[in-house]
Amino acid sequence: MDDSRLIENLIYTYAERIDAGDLEGVAELFREGRIVSPEHGTEFSGYEEVLGLYKASCRIHQPSGTPLTRHLTSNVIIDVDASGKHASARACYTVFQATDTLPLQPIITGRYRDSFLKTDGRWQFETREMYVDLLGDCSQHLLYSTDNLG
Repeated sequence: MDDSRLIENLIYTYAERIDAGDLEGVAELFREGRIVSPEHGTEFSGYEEVLGLYKASCRIHQPSGTPLTRHLTSNVIIDVDASGKHASARACYTVFQATDTLPLQPIITGRYRDSFLKTDGRWQFETREMYVDLLGDCSQHLLYSTDNLG
């Protein structure tokens, strides 16, 4: 499989894991990386900090053990540099959610700006920048107020 496809699969793995409620799996993707929000001046580096971020922010619903979301990632554009060891990507995301009290609807959309590093023949996230473009009702997804997002 070529590098671009491997990176694309990594991007989609993030969405798959968060929708499954696999917060440890999400954090594992950033064991050597970081998640930043330039708009809000936050940065979480490495497994423990990223896991802490998601445990403190992502509402997990029972009995499913998931956030009852579907993260759709689209418009993925990947650029692998000439060395074949560094890459960047940009993509859009839309998160849908439906709960017992919230009908199916998009709750947030935005953009990712990612950088990747190839180590020991495997691609990994170096940095994921998250940007919020449109914000709906995130009350059933996030454990904090979204008043200062978007």
